[in-house]
Amino acid sequence: MRRRLAAVAVSAAALTLGTGLAAAPASAVPADKAQVLSRWTQTDAGSYNAFVSARNNQGAWSAYRFNWSTDYCSSSPDNPFGFPFQTACSRHDFGYRNYKEMGTFNANKARVDSAFYADLKRVCATYSGAKKVSCDALAWTYYQAVDKLGKVAPQGTVNAA
Repeated sequence: MRRRLAAVAVSAAALTLGTGLAAAPASAVPADKAQVLSRWTQTDAGSYNAFVSARNNQGAWSAYRFNWSTDYCSSSPDNPFGFPFQTACSRHDFGYRNYKEMGTFNANKARVDSAFYADLKRVCATYSGAKKVSCDALAWTYYQAVDKLGKVAPQGTVNAA
């Protein structure tokens, strides 16, 4: 009887190991991923600066499995007439792609678009006179494009940007 119990125990252990149940669990994404993503997609300059810092040190955030890919300003110029919009476009892509992957895009799209516009206005605030007027007009145009043309995810779907 003892031999039979021992054999069953060894078989159960082998089966458990074979299925991976006894192995170390796969590394889970940190529970605060949504909060970190939210911190990096707000309208204020502190949020923008935190995102830029994290983007420049992506390895420190690898456990979160963020999607850092970007096509910058898509089919629009990244730096129209010399105005440096590229980083604002990158942060906007980051928000869109990561909220879509998390399945919470629709609830966050308007804020991500507003953060994009705030980023563009901060760029324009560094200019004066006619250059500022031109920059502000372009910022408004870029914002209107994402506001009106940015795709809302169909209910119940998770999709990438």
